[in-house]
Amino acid sequence: MPFLHLCFFSAFTLSSLGLAFHRTHLISALLCLESMMLSMYIALAMWPIQTQMSSSTILAILMLSFSACEAGTGLALLVASTRTHGSDHLHNFNLLKC
Repeated sequence: MPFLHLCFFSAFTLSSLGLAFHRTHLISALLCLESMMLSMYIALAMWPIQTQMSSSTILAILMLSFSACEAGTGLALLVASTRTHGSDHLHNFNLLKC
């Protein structure tokens, strides 16, 4: 495995482990999701360079736009939940209550 692939794989793995084990605040979960998307974006952006393709792919730009939408939605949910529940602790959220 080349060093660049190892870096992207380890960044994705560390962010997914952070999402799995450090779920106390909503903002930390959102940061882990954003780091996962960033590592996938960089890997997709570097893929045409590594394979010596002359054309660039639109997939990386499409993924970056979805990542921006996900970040905006996540921050809107963070603000809304902080206003209604008083904090961003994930153990305060009960999905069964309305």
